[in-house]
Amino acid sequence: MRPVDNGVNVTALLGAREALAQAPAAARFTWRASCDWVNGTHSRATIEGYHGLGEEQRHKTRFTFDADHPEVFASEDHGPTPVEFVLVGLAGCLTAGIAAVAQNRQIQLRSVTATLEGDMDIQGILGMDGDVRNGFDAIRVTFEIDADATREEIEALVAQSQKRSAVYDALTNPTNVSVRVK
Repeated sequence: MRPVDNGVNVTALLGAREALAQAPAAARFTWRASCDWVNGTHSRATIEGYHGLGEEQRHKTRFTFDADHPEVFASEDHGPTPVEFVLVGLAGCLTAGIAAVAQNRQIQLRSVTATLEGDMDIQGILGMDGDVRNGFDAIRVTFEIDADATREEIEALVAQSQKRSAVYDALTNPTNVSVRVK
């Protein structure tokens, strides 16, 4: 039997979990993003640093993301919409979880594809109907996974990833969000 390699260092992850059990305050992370308006509905977000393991941390590189709205909203379409970034975040979190859980369970992945769809009635965000929610009404995630595993094992990978996903949790449970002007 060949060793399983999905590119996830499970030994390091389990070691980190054990170390954090001894120092739970280090498990408190603060993720950050900043966003500058460019023009119209176009903005540019930047991600560089965060706080974790009890101190300031930096990514290996600075990441920038342009967000905009499509031309059908009388915009310039310089990037995905912010709600599409939400779908990207959910897809990335669930997919990473599947890879990590598969590695831990010694399941070799050949391919994982997530397709996400989010339904939204834009009458709410356009101020046309105050009874219509501004956000998604529903999000559907469909996975196509090719792995050395049974369907039941693959379904269990997805279920465990969903159970541990920070983005899934943020979307399905209330999160306190404060907005202020400095």
